[in-house]
Amino acid sequence: MTKTGALHLLLLTLLVLPVVARGADCEFSASEEDRDKAAARPLKIGAIFAILVSSATGVIIPILGKWVPSLSAEKDTFFVIKAFAAGVILATAFIHILPESFERLTSPCLDEHPWQEFPFAGFIAMVSAIATLMVDTVATSYFGRSSIRKAERPGMGDAEQGGAPHVHVHAMHGHGHGPVALVVDGGRDEISRHRVISQVLELGIVVHSVIIGVTLGTSESPSSIRSLLVALCFHQFFEGIGLGGCVVQANFRVRSMVTMMLFFALTTPLGIAVGIGISSTYNENSPTALTVEGVLDSAAAGILVYMSLVDLLAEDFKNPRVQSNWRLQLVLSASLLVGAGLMSLLAKWA
Repeated sequence: MTKTGALHLLLLTLLVLPVVARGADCEFSASEEDRDKAAARPLKIGAIFAILVSSATGVIIPILGKWVPSLSAEKDTFFVIKAFAAGVILATAFIHILPESFERLTSPCLDEHPWQEFPFAGFIAMVSAIATLMVDTVATSYFGRSSIRKAERPGMGDAEQGGAPHVHVHAMHGHGHGPVALVVDGGRDEISRHRVISQVLELGIVVHSVIIGVTLGTSESPSSIRSLLVALCFHQFFEGIGLGGCVVQANFRVRSMVTMMLFFALTTPLGIAVGIGISSTYNENSPTALTVEGVLDSAAAGILVYMSLVDLLAEDFKNPRVQSNWRLQLVLSASLLVGAGLMSLLAKWA
């Protein structure tokens, strides 16, 4: 099984977690006054298609850069859109996911020991961010060494890479025999890094997408469903743009690219479908459900905070093209703030 296939199998198992996240009722339950099962069902079915369309549209837009010059990864517009999408992802982590995980893991429905004695939500988010850093570093280092080994052996990788890259050895400035830097041309290291980024980013997005999809699917409140639907369509669209941009830059084969994009587009609708199916037995205030969702939300928040700041924003803001253009820096900063601000504003309704 390929690494991409293993990742998707791992993500798919997240869909069955809500099914087992059931438990005894808790006396601290949600209000019943806005429940209307008959009115909620058509809204939930409509939400499946609306979110599917918005997710697919967002993740496809970067691909259009191959035919629409203004959306190409080489254009300034691409940087601006990615900055906006990164702001959406960052606000999703800080404003939507992390507070929900704190709320779940400090719920009165959970035992006072140990849940009320330690800030587990923040701790798990921190550990998740550190783990993401380690995975990012190890994977990038592995692919970098692999590229150098192939470059040192002429003819290796020609069939799949279109020819071996050129290898230049640059001596450091100074007298005597200083350190030697090996530079591999052809962009393999950069492509490998974007592959790591895109897969880890998809993991963080999908973990939360499953949970929020199940939340919408099990809700019987029409007003809550409408609010969630607007918020989800918005951030799935722009998260899709951010993910799609990374996928395009990673230069995946067509089959892998289509698989990743379909998985992203289908995860939240599938979560909603699962939520509809278990809505009669699922209790979001059971200790099991609170623990599972709280832990997963915290982990997703840590992943998305790291990815948005380090692998999306820092990567683009430190790009030589951006560094040499102060006007582009201002536009990217404004785009980032607008994306984060609009996503934060949605927290008022969802």
